[in-house]
Amino acid sequence: MGKELYIKLENEIIQCIACNRKCKIPAGKTGFCKVRENKNGKLNLLVYEKPCAVWIDPIEKKPLFHFLPGTQSYSIGTYGCNFNCKFCQNWSISQAPKEFEKDFGKMLAKLQILCPQKAVEEAIRGGCKSISYTYTEPTIFSEYAKDIGILARKKGLKNVYVTNGYQTKECWNYLSDFVDGANIDIKGNEKFYKELCGNVKLRYVLDSVKYAKKLGIWVEVTTLLIPNENDSDEFIERIAKFLYSVDPKTPWHITAFHPDYKMTGGNPTSIQSLINARKIAKEIGLENIYCGNMLNEHENTICPECRKTIIERIGFRIVNNNIINGRCIYCKSKIVGVFE
Repeated sequence: MGKELYIKLENEIIQCIACNRKCKIPAGKTGFCKVRENKNGKLNLLVYEKPCAVWIDPIEKKPLFHFLPGTQSYSIGTYGCNFNCKFCQNWSISQAPKEFEKDFGKMLAKLQILCPQKAVEEAIRGGCKSISYTYTEPTIFSEYAKDIGILARKKGLKNVYVTNGYQTKECWNYLSDFVDGANIDIKGNEKFYKELCGNVKLRYVLDSVKYAKKLGIWVEVTTLLIPNENDSDEFIERIAKFLYSVDPKTPWHITAFHPDYKMTGGNPTSIQSLINARKIAKEIGLENIYCGNMLNEHENTICPECRKTIIERIGFRIVNNNIINGRCIYCKSKIVGVFE
């Protein structure tokens, strides 16, 4: 476990290469995420087979709108994260190793073991078509995810990463053996990442979007729009132009923020702010732009050729699906995505 995602250095120090923090971890210590440990000169994953969140979700909740729409995804998350976002909406588990440091060992001990084989069996029993590694940052438990994912593929299930996109290229290569789809967050500009996410760098996230697509992984992107932080026209235009340069058909989910964790004093995102961002992205030329976390007409998928609604959604529920064999039933145009 873990050999591919760390390097041995001198003096029993190891360097984790799962994410672009590339933590150098002395013996007996953990990296920034607090769950990747140097144990006797080898990487030990404290959360291996110990998920803290296991649910069956609609794939639309990830959110993925062009990846097996209308299906269920067996969803797994562990404690820990390589970011420290002040607005995190899952902070009670993502930041648990830091926020509840004194009790974290006891918290881990109370968790039920979920071995890879059982995870796959439970996914199949639940009628799921995929397994999603989500809720917290899956990069930090990639070894566990891979052991599940390889078995899942053999049983005909697909695998999804819902991620902040801070993986190294070495990690993406490691994931490419089993990951079929990914939703990657683009959270804000350089200042936003430095001040609100724990001193990380935007460029690595943008590199991940490009590299994951290069590896043949289906990619959708999400931006949580936070009033007065990352909702400027300038930022929206910048990200829209980036996505257009990568692939104009890349689905972009622009979603509404609600105050949480260390940012409880602000206002939630307005529907008008989402619609304005969508309008800018549309003018840039993006084809598949969705407004999320708030009921609205821009959750639907529109055929780029005949302009008819081909998937109608209410929240995470699909009301009508007019795509058959990856094509619009009205004009027979091929729709981008993974449909089988």
